[in-house]
Amino acid sequence: MPIQLDHIIVPARDKRESAEFLARILGLDVGAQVGPFLPVRTGNGVTLDFMDSDDFRWHHCAFLVPDEEFDGIFSRIKETGARYYANPDGSGEGEINTRDGGRGVYFTDPGGHAMEVLTVPYGGWS
Repeated sequence: MPIQLDHIIVPARDKRESAEFLARILGLDVGAQVGPFLPVRTGNGVTLDFMDSDDFRWHHCAFLVPDEEFDGIFSRIKETGARYYANPDGSGEGEINTRDGGRGVYFTDPGGHAMEVLTVPYGGWS
């Protein structure tokens, strides 16, 4: 079996708020709580396990999405009122990027994490 990422723990001030926010943006479901974790599972089986914590530094999570789903995701980002920007350093606020011939946008979740959706992986399709 090849090595695969199974899950990542994402600390949050309010795990339910953060999990529901991300699930809504991406059009996914929040799973049933398992221990202290509230999971959001992506299409490739990786789970983001949100956990309540008051002491953490922000994380960055990037999601490769089909081009045909980008507009709906971007609309939901704007509907939430979340800050969004074209670049990882926070520049290009209110804009998207078109790197590598695709579209991408960074946005901040309620817990302060920098999330990203992109339609083409870095470096383009090989």
